[in-house]
Amino acid sequence: MVKYDHTQIEPAWQARWLARQTPITEDGDRAGKYYCLVMFPYPSGRIHMGHVRNYTIGDVIARSHRLRGRHVLHPMGWDAFGLPAENAAIEQGVHPASWTMHNISYMKQQLQRLGISYDWKREVTTCRPDYYHWNQWFFLKMYERDLAYRKRSAVNWCPKCRTVLANEQVIDGACWRCDSPVAQKELEQWFLRITAYAEELLAGCDRLTGWPERVLTMQRNWIGKSEGAEVEFPLQDGSGAITIFTTRPDTLYGATFMSLAPEHPLIERLIQGRPEAAAVRAFAEEARRLDRTARLTGNFEKAGVFTGAHAINPLTRQPIPIWVGNFVLMEYGTGAIMAVPAHDQRDFEFAKKYHIPIRVVIQNADRSLRAETMPEAYTEEAGWMADSGSFTNLSQAAGKTTIINHLVAHALGKRTINYRLRDWGISRQRYWGTPIPIIYCDACGVVPVPEAQLPVVLPRDVPFTGKGGSPLAESAEFLNTTCPRCGGKARRETDTMDTFVDSSWYFLRYTAPRETAQPFRREAADYWMPVDQYIGGIEHAVLHLLYSRFFTKVVRDLGLTSADEPFTNLLTQGMVIKDGAKMSKSKGNVVDPNVLIEKYGADTARLFSLFAAPPEKDLEWDDQAVEGASRFLHRVWRLVTDQTGRVQTAGAPPDPERASPRVQTLQRATHQTIQRVTADLDKSFQFNTAIAALMEFYNTIAQWQASTPDGAQAPAGDADDRAALAEALRALLVLLSPFAPHLTEELWQRLGHTASIFAERWPVADPRWLKDELVTIVLQINGKLRSQLQVPPELDEREIETRALADPKLQPYIEGKTIRKRIYVPGRLLNLVV
Repeated sequence: MVKYDHTQIEPAWQARWLARQTPITEDGDRAGKYYCLVMFPYPSGRIHMGHVRNYTIGDVIARSHRLRGRHVLHPMGWDAFGLPAENAAIEQGVHPASWTMHNISYMKQQLQRLGISYDWKREVTTCRPDYYHWNQWFFLKMYERDLAYRKRSAVNWCPKCRTVLANEQVIDGACWRCDSPVAQKELEQWFLRITAYAEELLAGCDRLTGWPERVLTMQRNWIGKSEGAEVEFPLQDGSGAITIFTTRPDTLYGATFMSLAPEHPLIERLIQGRPEAAAVRAFAEEARRLDRTARLTGNFEKAGVFTGAHAINPLTRQPIPIWVGNFVLMEYGTGAIMAVPAHDQRDFEFAKKYHIPIRVVIQNADRSLRAETMPEAYTEEAGWMADSGSFTNLSQAAGKTTIINHLVAHALGKRTINYRLRDWGISRQRYWGTPIPIIYCDACGVVPVPEAQLPVVLPRDVPFTGKGGSPLAESAEFLNTTCPRCGGKARRETDTMDTFVDSSWYFLRYTAPRETAQPFRREAADYWMPVDQYIGGIEHAVLHLLYSRFFTKVVRDLGLTSADEPFTNLLTQGMVIKDGAKMSKSKGNVVDPNVLIEKYGADTARLFSLFAAPPEKDLEWDDQAVEGASRFLHRVWRLVTDQTGRVQTAGAPPDPERASPRVQTLQRATHQTIQRVTADLDKSFQFNTAIAALMEFYNTIAQWQASTPDGAQAPAGDADDRAALAEALRALLVLLSPFAPHLTEELWQRLGHTASIFAERWPVADPRWLKDELVTIVLQINGKLRSQLQVPPELDEREIETRALADPKLQPYIEGKTIRKRIYVPGRLLNLVV
């Protein structure tokens, strides 16, 4: 017996697969296409076990659909722009391009060692000009349609590094790189008007039935549609008004103070010349340094400061104090809120802390609420308006409508739909990203780069110091240019695009990655899009997936595709956990896939990553489970190689009606396993239970071929035996092949097949073998046991007697005899009295 040596077999098959790749075309019936896509990686240098699991999930899905005759697109590329490459340039003196391309080369080799069936001819790399050319082209098209615009915006600014920081780079109010306090600074920034598609993005969530509900909920919440009213609160000094948005106009009579975001532009005017000015400025500055994520989620201590100014409640006509609160966000609504402490828990706690009056304006069913005795805010939206002038005793639902009508009629406000979603700020003061194709001319102003001059290519000769904003501003050759309109001196935009731009349309580029005249071909996109199955982490539930949906709709409106949504089905896989924590270098619990592959082989790594847990759950690392996966594959190898001589020339298996009980046992197991594995792959990708079914099937085959029912050695020459065994082994290998492609390819060839196992067709279960187990009918002659029959339970007495009379074992006892009596016990016994 030849021992399974993965160090020889796996590289050999990987080389053969790579050499015989054939182009995928957009020919044939579109109903037969299947686009399977895993989120492409950032080329950080090494893949980890999380990558192994993610990419194996995609590969099993892609391979199983190819085996079913589908026309499968399964590409891979690189999300290659990003800050880590720039940091490497600063810290190691390596150019970002060199660092990135080196990492891509290494990671590509790792993916190939895993046996992932990618179509490498469609590989895309977002840091190459042939890709980011089209980022710039899309930007210009959006600029033409007023979907790209420039405005001043508050950003996180590190004064020491002199650069803008993303929210994720602000840790406890300090710069992640130098620990300096981060300030809020207003800069001119470029935005994409995603809010123009807010309603369509929200409505589209209802049609994404193949997405996890958790992800859809996160997207709906991020878009955050609110129906209510905008209300004007006049300033007491008559110098203007503060506009607020509320979803609870029924509580307007209970507004006892107002609160502004620390960034609100009105603050400085309100505090001018007041004794509170210094305290307000200090508080606002401190609040702006709060961790941005904490402010968004509300996970911090709520605090505020009184401005000294008052506004007039438009319904009560009473003055109410204006505060600045660290919990108010400039990004939501108008950056100002009316506070109703009796009916909002946050406002309730704030009012108690700062001794602000509380006024009950919504009563419960028994009308027992009293401000002075309330332990918490009454927030139920089932009550009656109280102490609300002429609106008292209206239900809340009626009160909302009636008060909005009143506000509109008296020019105090208007009916409004508000979205939490804000336009996408894409400006980054970094080098390693797509240059924004804009030129600034003193005479002509803001001028888009002509399409004929794209791409605007990143220069190589830039210093990487980590200070002074974007390194592009230090490249005179890049910065200085001529205005395409007047020919005068001009300068280029030195900001680069957010790297989420790169990943917002790469799935479209895969459909025609070598296209040079346009981002992709319409006919290719219309053939392949939308992606049938998208796979990636839950951490991308909002930004990447929302931006991809936005881009797809913009591209549709540009006439480049008919797809409304990018991804029909979405699978969010769990993390790989070791020692109770997510695998990470900082925790020292990383398992290097290379070590695993060298010791056990890629097929073992693949099998373990899918067997240990369902794909959507976290996978707990277990060395013993890895050993178990390896042992199973070696057992399959020994089983098949040991039986090769028996099954290579086997014929077709017998029909159920003429198969012996022994053959029936194996054939039934074969077809039931086909049914189970197929159902598990089709039903939420339950790979772990599919693998468990294959392990059970292996045990059945091994036990079956080892002995006859009475324990004797199986007869090697029995044609039906060999045919049933050949059918079982073929099914075992084909069903296992998406999980362990190297081992199954090798064994398939050893069984005498010349074509690849992946040119085979996925087996289909014969429904005749899926019925309930056959029942055993004891055959007696004159009360003595002479034989047995295995029959379907629905067979009637006449058919059972016909089969019994044809049984060779009964012939010596009935030949020449007359049957005097028949005794039949349904499903158990037939006694012939002769």
